[in-house]
Formats: sequence, C-alpha cells, structure tokens
Amino acid sequence: MFTLKKFISVSGLGAACVLTCLLSCSLSAAQTAYPNKAVRIIVPYAPGGTTDYAARQIAQKLTEQTQQSFFVENKTGASGTIGTDLVAKAAPDGYTLLTNDTTYAMLPSLFSKLPWSHADGLVPVTTILQTPVVLVVASNSPYKTLQELVSFAQKNPGKLNFGSGGAGSSTHLAGELFKKEGKLFIAHIPYKGAGDAMLGVMSSQVDLLITAGPTAVPQVKGRKIRALAVTGDKRLASLPDVPTFKEAGLPGYTVTNWFGLAAPKGTPPEVVARLQQEVKKALGDKALTDRFALQGAQPGGMGPADFASFIKQETLVWGAVAKTSGVKPE
Repeated sequence: MFTLKKFISVSGLGAACVLTCLLSCSLSAAQTAYPNKAVRIIVPYAPGGTTDYAARQIAQKLTEQTQQSFFVENKTGASGTIGTDLVAKAAPDGYTLLTNDTTYAMLPSLFSKLPWSHADGLVPVTTILQTPVVLVVASNSPYKTLQELVSFAQKNPGKLNFGSGGAGSSTHLAGELFKKEGKLFIAHIPYKGAGDAMLGVMSSQVDLLITAGPTAVPQVKGRKIRALAVTGDKRLASLPDVPTFKEAGLPGYTVTNWFGLAAPKGTPPEVVARLQQEVKKALGDKALTDRFALQGAQPGGMGPADFASFIKQETLVWGAVAKTSGVKPE
C-alpha cells in the first residue's frame, strides 16, 4: 500500500533531485556566461612596446566577440615582475589576466627569488603572436650594414652601446646574445620599456636596439630608423630589403619573441578553455592577421598545455643564455 509516509519520502527525494538539477544548471549557466563583466588585461611594461601592442589588439577583438569590455592596464617596474605579481595574486576568476612574453621565461635567471611561483603561480592560456627580432640603428647612423657595425664594434670595444626595455628584458638578453655571437663588447643602456628604448635609438642616444618586429617595422617604414638585419630563415615580407642575420654574416644569431595570455593559479579550467577559444577565434580574423603580418608577426593560438610546455622550454633556453652572458640574478 502506498502510504502518506512513502509519498513524503518519495516527494522529498524528487525535490532533492530537482534541486540538484537546478543547481547544476545554474552552475553550468554561470560558467558558460563568462565573461559577464569587464576583464582587465595587465601589461607589465610601459606603453609602446610589442607586449602592449599585442594586448591591445587582442583586447579589441575579445571585446567585439564577447560583448564585454576587455581593457588594458600598464603596470610597470622591475622587469615586469610588479605587474606579473599583481596578476598572480588576483582572484582566480578570469577577470584579471596577464600579457606575458619572452621576458617571462628569463625571470628565474634574473632574480634569485620571485614573489610568486614561476613554475605554477600562473596558468598559461594561449599565445597571441610570435615575431622575429630586428636590429635597428638611427636613420642617420654611419652603419649601413650589419657587417659595418660588427666590424667597428670589434675594432673599438666599448665604443658602442645598445638600448633595451630594461635590465632583464627580452631586448636586454637579445642584446647580450648578439654580443656573444659577434664576440663584441657593447655597453648596455636600459630604458623603462621597449617604446622608450626605441625613442633612444631614434634620437641617437643609443647606437642600436634589437627589438620585436611590431615595435620596429612602423618606424623603419617611416624612415625614422634603419634596419640592418632580422632573425628567421627568411626576410620579412614587410621589410623585403632587410637581410636575415644569416645573410648578413651572423648565422648563429637566432631569437624569436612570443607574447601570450596567462591567468592566476586556480582559474577554472572552463574559463581558461573559453579564453583560449576566443583568442584563437580572434586570430582567425583576416584583418587582424593582416595587421600582424605587416608588423612581421605571426598569430598564435597555442593550447594551454602546449603553451605551458613551451614556457618551460623557453625558460631553460634563456637561462643558458643568461648564464653564458654573465647576467647575474638580483
């Protein structure tokens, strides 16, 4: 016989099932709703460099695609560690992100201790772009070719200097690697960012700068600086008259800069996946990839696991460069 007691028991079970289902659906809806408010992307360097460029280009596309604001904030200082630490300690909800770059892989070799765990304090999301680097001099520089510059530097140790976006930045270690490959002694002049370093070479305050394509190409095309060589196996389509380092006589010099997105440790996997998917979708936009190509850059889109492995490998590579260059951790 179906008693009232049994009815209540069954009804209670049914209610519990309904409640569980509703909660599950609510959680699922909350997850798929990301983002449902503004997202800030921290650039740990001053405006004007390629990291800032990459962040602003992708922020614009993500805003268009999600109908939520993705906006960029520059938090500079200490080779990018101030801005990076801010993100590492932010709420792991996907609403504070970091644009990291090649410099991130160099940090363990530059600092004896970092305020966050370099190994797992951030979650790699995806790459935005990769780009060769370009060695540039002032438009009125006496050096018309890489060989002319190298020859003078070898005969006159200490007479030339190179600018960088700061001690420990990718432009710094790119310069140190250039010194090693060319067997040169060239002084290092650090600036607050790659954009400031570019102004330094344009005004002849420094003799040369090695920087990412998007920072260099517009100024070369505007005849404000002169490019002497680019890394990579082939010339840039945007700078067809500029030889590769191999063509210019320095075949061992190989550097590629990368730029990506990272989130605080503990960010839900579904949020990380959504971000990676949205960035990959943005990078499929022809107008954006054409803009990247004009700057000598290639779109990214790497998955989180592959990006994590890539960063580990880059950390080993640049650690070896720092060691052989004599760069000491602070």
